[in-house]
Amino acid sequence: MKKLSIILLIILFSVKINPQILDSGLESIKSDDLLQTVKILASAEFDGRLPGSEGYNKAANFASERFAKIGLLPAGDEAYFQYLNVEYNKIDTPVVFNIIADKKNISYEHRKDFVLRGFTGAGNHNLPVAFCGYGISRPDIGYDDYAGIDVKDKIVMVFKQNPSWKINDESWGNEYPREKSRIAYNHGAKGILFVSRPNDEKLQPLIGSVMHGEGEQLEDFPQLHISIEAANDLLSGTDFSISESQILIDENKSPASFVTESKAQIKVNTHYQKSSRTINVVGLLEGSDLNLKDEYLVIGAHLDHVGSQAGLLFPGANDNASGSAAVLELAEAFQLSSLKSKRSILFVLFASEEQGLFGSKHFVKNLKIDTNKIISMFNFDSIGSGDSIQVGNGKSSPELWNLARKIDKENFNLVVEDTWSGGGADLTPFYETGIPGLYFVSKYSYEHLHLPTDTPETLNLDLLANIVRLAYLTARAVADGNYKRETIIK
Repeated sequence: MKKLSIILLIILFSVKINPQILDSGLESIKSDDLLQTVKILASAEFDGRLPGSEGYNKAANFASERFAKIGLLPAGDEAYFQYLNVEYNKIDTPVVFNIIADKKNISYEHRKDFVLRGFTGAGNHNLPVAFCGYGISRPDIGYDDYAGIDVKDKIVMVFKQNPSWKINDESWGNEYPREKSRIAYNHGAKGILFVSRPNDEKLQPLIGSVMHGEGEQLEDFPQLHISIEAANDLLSGTDFSISESQILIDENKSPASFVTESKAQIKVNTHYQKSSRTINVVGLLEGSDLNLKDEYLVIGAHLDHVGSQAGLLFPGANDNASGSAAVLELAEAFQLSSLKSKRSILFVLFASEEQGLFGSKHFVKNLKIDTNKIISMFNFDSIGSGDSIQVGNGKSSPELWNLARKIDKENFNLVVEDTWSGGGADLTPFYETGIPGLYFVSKYSYEHLHLPTDTPETLNLDLLANIVRLAYLTARAVADGNYKRETIIK
């Protein structure tokens, strides 16, 4: 009997026990909890979470209170807050876009027929409209949409994107609205109407956006993104539709600008601040191992979205309340787990990703620890849609990517094979500093990005929870020392 008991003990302890079964942290990750956080962050109270706004500050306070409740140590400049300054533009009522075309008065509906660019200027104009192609003025390469046309005291209409072709393989420069608006302004225009290229296979919808480009704000220069239908209305009475105009320019690789027979009435009211204080939210879970606690894993996501304009809310449930909810859920999972992390973990919610990665750039630039001590960074952005998982930056951090793929195959089998290099979104500043990392995103298409319809009801909650579980298991392996920092591939 004694001999049999010894044999049974040998068999029992030779069996590899799956740590997931014993991990209360993993078991704590639930879709209902994630959804509740997304609903809060995407609510009207937080007003689209535009950095510099009261709504964003409420979201940052909510996140810091969650960090405190979870038990993370404050790791910001002031408690959990790390401060930075960004541009801020509040778009208020009234908002008006009407036209007089072909002797008809046409009124348009905000959201359905047009939206405002996030950094639109203010103005009240009733002026003739000129079509100016791609809105490019590059006489140095022999292309100028403004050559031979007088746009002084007019509203110009241009394609939002640059041409898909080039002249002598020269770059057009960037196609940010601020640059195209500045060109129109310098030629005497009083406002600008952007229209998506009508002949693209996938037409860009009327999105909310604060990605505006560098340079000074044109505070008295309205900037709207209008529908194809509105653009065609403006061209009524001419020889071309907006689609035919694009075809003519593209086929000849030559401008085809003209003053239309139409007038546009535009009213926009804004309150612009060149420098407004905003917040990254940073919490620390200290490692338990004396030899590894001075090494760090960073787990982050951007908290911001594109705000609202004159009462039109862009909730940003998928982009990126879903990623922010993941960071909060992971922080709680690690704190609840009986398997204490050996390495330290920094949990960060970044500001101003939508404006140009300003929050993550500021965080990396102002690190209080040696970047060589950061073993890796995990970024979460728009993880609540589709039916599969993509783990990005695998070509730059292949060992880390293979670790995540192995865990996925053993548990979920949801990760697609394709990946990329170079970081991406808030992982980019870490990549540029030589820090390995992974970018978790859901896959396949999400038709609500940057639209007022990006609401919690549109999310795939099972997928969202499984992405967070995969990230937890991968982060657990890194935090427990089962991954050594690799040299990134550029």
